[in-house]
Amino acid sequence: MTTKTLSLTLLLALSGLLSCKTNSLKNATVPETGMFKVTILYPNGENKTFDMDYYENKHMPMVAGYLGENLKFYEIDKGLSGRTPEDKIPFVAIGYFCVRNIEAYNKSIAQNREAIIGDIKHYTNIQPIVQISEIKKLAYNKTQK
Repeated sequence: MTTKTLSLTLLLALSGLLSCKTNSLKNATVPETGMFKVTILYPNGENKTFDMDYYENKHMPMVAGYLGENLKFYEIDKGLSGRTPEDKIPFVAIGYFCVRNIEAYNKSIAQNREAIIGDIKHYTNIQPIVQISEIKKLAYNKTQK
């Protein structure tokens, strides 16, 4: 490549990068009213085990892959304390899937139920609790800049 061609290529690549919306990833994780949130709770208790690394890097990405384009985003919470720092955590972990269509979610989970349930033993001995909710309202702190 000539210097002129290389310079033009770099200039085009740089202008393409600069024209990207820098907040598009941030906005991709914002829920919307009318969407559905699937909450998976892992209650704390005596002799309960949970491998957060496996859950983060293997299980949740696997399930997210089954959900495909219906999935807007997913989240993972790691329990740190109860109401006060001295209180035990009520849940060792909580997973969330934010989906656009609950029927499509149910179909994807049903088609992959054996793989999902079979994978649980790789990261926990806790029986998860699942709740499906419709997002009815979003409100933001108007005092923040």
